[in-house]
Amino acid sequence: MKKILVRTAIVCLSTLTLASGCKKFLTQEVPGAYPEQDFYKTDTDVSQAVVGVYDMMQAHYNNNWASPYMIKTLLSDESNAAGNDAGDQPGYQTLDKFNHDATNDKVRDAWRMFYFTIYRANKVINKSDANTALRARLIAEAKAIRAYNYFELVSLWGNVPLVLDDVAPAQYTSTGRAAKADVYAQITKDLQDAIAVLPNKSAYATADRFRFSKGAAIALLGKSYLYQQKWAEAAAQFETVITSNQYSLEPSIGKAFSQAGEFGTESLFEVSYTNMRAYDWGNFPWGAAPESNIHIQLMGPRGDFYTKAPTDSLAAGWGFNLPKQKLWNAFIAAGDVVRRKQIVMSVGELQAAGGNWTNPTAYGYEGYFQRKYGSFTSQTGGPIGELNYGTNWRQIRYADVLLMAAEANYRAANEPKALIYLNQVRQRSSLPVISPTGAALFTALVTERQLELAFEGVRFTDLVRWGLAVQELGSLGFVANKHELLPIPDNDVKTGHLVQNPGY
Repeated sequence: MKKILVRTAIVCLSTLTLASGCKKFLTQEVPGAYPEQDFYKTDTDVSQAVVGVYDMMQAHYNNNWASPYMIKTLLSDESNAAGNDAGDQPGYQTLDKFNHDATNDKVRDAWRMFYFTIYRANKVINKSDANTALRARLIAEAKAIRAYNYFELVSLWGNVPLVLDDVAPAQYTSTGRAAKADVYAQITKDLQDAIAVLPNKSAYATADRFRFSKGAAIALLGKSYLYQQKWAEAAAQFETVITSNQYSLEPSIGKAFSQAGEFGTESLFEVSYTNMRAYDWGNFPWGAAPESNIHIQLMGPRGDFYTKAPTDSLAAGWGFNLPKQKLWNAFIAAGDVVRRKQIVMSVGELQAAGGNWTNPTAYGYEGYFQRKYGSFTSQTGGPIGELNYGTNWRQIRYADVLLMAAEANYRAANEPKALIYLNQVRQRSSLPVISPTGAALFTALVTERQLELAFEGVRFTDLVRWGLAVQELGSLGFVANKHELLPIPDNDVKTGHLVQNPGY
């Protein structure tokens, strides 16, 4: 999705983080800019504004390395922050070791990104009239995006400010944090409103595949019910997605995460990027938000020590997000070979294919490299490949829906259906059908999610909601009754008079 200029003079969050600014804060009038009261009047206006909402969801790099994907992944037991050394991107390093506090720059900027996106969505929702079919759909998209961002906020921070319109300056310090139940209620309302209007995925033209569809909104509603332990309600939503005939599993996880697999049959919602901007070292927008996914380069094997295998397209990068031995061991214990090879590669496999790694004691390196969001040359473009990865973040995919459906049905005492959906995912990766019951079935579900969804940013919140975080993350520094939630950014505690989360 390419950026389209949103013709409005109001482009910055006017909620709790007003002083922090956004992508660009202009203190003077912009020649040719529309006053806000004259915008949101036509289909074109609202179309451009909604593209601007999606655009903010791309801002995982916006003047600073602060990807929600990286935050959620590094809080898990899947990988090490790695990089050059302990001083390389300390915001990521401290999250990895559970040493983060309320001044962590990655936490601060992810929080801002979510609220900037919500701010833009609020403008569309509150200032657009649904008096054409297109505008009604666009407002529904904005509601689904707002719900998505509030789901991220409530699952990572707990009680959060629930901002549904502009906040008057006199209310900056009194808005406060809404109870989780109230945030989830708003998520539910937004998604139900959106579901009633959004089209099926198959109804979108190719150029519109990045947009929220009915199925994606239903799946997100099911996920929000699952996180609230509303098992029957969650199962019903997932069943609607499964029986819609809009989605299916790709032949392999490698295909699902390939360039050809973007917006494919397994995709419900992706945050999209492009490899067509021809960035080089002179024009890359380090001071703004690039249209390419620069975090893919950040996660490639560190080029100081890595030699690519001749027949492999996994190129060198900057060495972050290296798999832990624990994840490799989980694949080995499960006899999970086919899927593992598409997610994690060992140094032995690299060397057997003719490549090499020359520093066995590199910081954060335990002998493995991740391939799910791999730095593959096939996904680059432009004169400088490392600056032009077009890899999309897969936010909701069908395999996850099947596994969430399996969990919801298990919790709702429908183990036969839980096994059906669990085994569908397993069989895609050439694993045998299994038939555990009771606690053994839940353990199988935990393992399947660990392996299938590795490096997709769900492991940490899974462990927290299952009550397994201390067991699995305690040795990494996780402290009970503290690290289940991220800290509210210090600036917002001070300027917005927000109550801080326990332990920070």
